[in-house]
Amino acid sequence: MNWFTRVRNSMGFSTDKKSTERDLWIKCPSCQEMLFVAEYEDNLSVCPKCEYHGRIGADARLGLLLDPGFEVLPLPRVTEDPLQFKDTKKYTDRLKAARAANPHEDAFVVGSGTIETRPAVVGVQDFSFMGGSMGMAVGQAFCEGAQKALDRGCAYIVVTAAGGARMQEGILSLMQMPRATVMTRRLKQAGLPYIVVLTDPTTGGVTASYAMLGDIQIAEPGALIGFAGQRVIQDTIREQLPEGFQRAEYLHKHGMVDMVVPRRELKATLGQVLDYLQPVKAA
Repeated sequence: MNWFTRVRNSMGFSTDKKSTERDLWIKCPSCQEMLFVAEYEDNLSVCPKCEYHGRIGADARLGLLLDPGFEVLPLPRVTEDPLQFKDTKKYTDRLKAARAANPHEDAFVVGSGTIETRPAVVGVQDFSFMGGSMGMAVGQAFCEGAQKALDRGCAYIVVTAAGGARMQEGILSLMQMPRATVMTRRLKQAGLPYIVVLTDPTTGGVTASYAMLGDIQIAEPGALIGFAGQRVIQDTIREQLPEGFQRAEYLHKHGMVDMVVPRRELKATLGQVLDYLQPVKAA
């Protein structure tokens, strides 16, 4: 230990070399601008320079959309690792690692409350949990969220962010697609709004099922939305795809998305949409 280190330690300075960039700064993936983390988070994880919309967790999303005092529904219990799946790791080990890094037990969280005083149930897919992949727990949580909306007689809003079905659950994950579709039909039969907010990224089996069945399809700016990847499509049809293909703005231009709404305006927009769609009881 040299004299400078001894003096520094005696004065109470920490010798732990933490990364200033990691703790205080974040680089925008779009414009490469270095941003203060606090400024970035205060701006709802949206770059103030180029308006790039970063990914946010389920709790942050629920807090952004629902009025204070909402209820978070417990995650349903399902059979874990029914296929005893193992690739480079056991599926059970992957689940443990994902749960250790996230506040919830799986990738779909449901909150029940109000949006701009309008009753609503909001389901949020969290991409940070195994890429938001759709397994039995996600499918069951989606269905229970829809049932909660049916019981309350209110709108069901789902915020999607997923890489698709969870391969570790095989055909059981794919079975969640028709299950979720059935629940959207029940909402329709009950005359209740089903609204989808597409965020980056929404792909695979989620896009092929409940993500594209909304009465209103809203997307965040720049969100990647599609089924197969762009490279797979190009290699299949052997044609160059247009610029911005599978992005929210392109899909809005071609009629697959009803509106593209910045994150800071999303709650107000949903409140306005609920005013249009929500059935009003006679006085």
